[in-house]
Amino acid sequence: MKKHLPAFLFCLAAVLLTSCDKPAQPASTQPGAVSTKGTIGVSLLTLDNPFFKTIGDTIAAEGSKHGYTTMLVSGDKDVAKQGNQIKDFIVKKVSAIVLSPCDSKSILPVIQEANAAGIPVFTVDIPCNEPGVKIATQIATDNLGGGKEAGLAMIEALGEAGGKIAVLHFKQVESCQLRVRGFTDVINAHNASGKARIDIVAELESGGAKDAGFKAAEDVLQSHADLRGIFAINDPAALGARAALEKAGKAQQVLLIGFDGQPEGKQAIKDGKIYADPIQFPDKMGAQIVDSILRHSKGESLPPQILIPTSLYRKADAEKDPSLK
Repeated sequence: MKKHLPAFLFCLAAVLLTSCDKPAQPASTQPGAVSTKGTIGVSLLTLDNPFFKTIGDTIAAEGSKHGYTTMLVSGDKDVAKQGNQIKDFIVKKVSAIVLSPCDSKSILPVIQEANAAGIPVFTVDIPCNEPGVKIATQIATDNLGGGKEAGLAMIEALGEAGGKIAVLHFKQVESCQLRVRGFTDVINAHNASGKARIDIVAELESGGAKDAGFKAAEDVLQSHADLRGIFAINDPAALGARAALEKAGKAQQVLLIGFDGQPEGKQAIKDGKIYADPIQFPDKMGAQIVDSILRHSKGESLPPQILIPTSLYRKADAEKDPSLK
């Protein structure tokens, strides 16, 4: 035994030295593991709205499949808060920034900071078409087309009688501006055709929220007792307006057109509380954002804008929808 001990110790030392020369592979590079590519910083208009939450959750899920972690925060419709969130993303050197601007103009300086830091910026749902900033691409619903679908739904709902209608807006958000423009274009074209007039008698701020939509609908009912229709720029505002109509005893008199196709909005359509919605596809938008980030990271050129069409959703669609009660 003693004769062979030095040789054994020599071999053991050689093995240990060889092991030191070849450190173990990190977990991220083990076979089958997805390597970490970086972080996607996401600041959305709000996470109280299920539409935006679906976008954020889809970005996180799809990003994870491709090795990205996601920092998801809510701008809470506060452009100053959102600006600070983007500054934090820049400090943390995220791989990409995704935002739905709380205000497409006021957010420009901080987007310029991200541009200067070399971090690509993508917008989702709410575009930023202002000069002086670089947006890698904008993923959005075809809001102008969706607004036109809402206008056609209103004409269909009112029938040959026409009548007075109101619009519940969210003016600081560009996507809502496009919706109202498309809606108004269709109503104006209808009136120009000589058919029974549909007059937009009021345009009120709804904030895209139930409480503000309720108050706006209450106000317009007081000034226009003979109102026949309301177009609300999203489902929360439409549902708030519906509550105001029920309180005033005018739920049968005033027809509602919403926008989005959130579960609660779809259920309201099935229950006959909202006439129709141009529905959006937030899951497709989230997946398209991640696909665009991957393509950009490979040096591929992206179109300035990728639009996802809406689809008009009526009671007949809701009655066939397996996701509803």
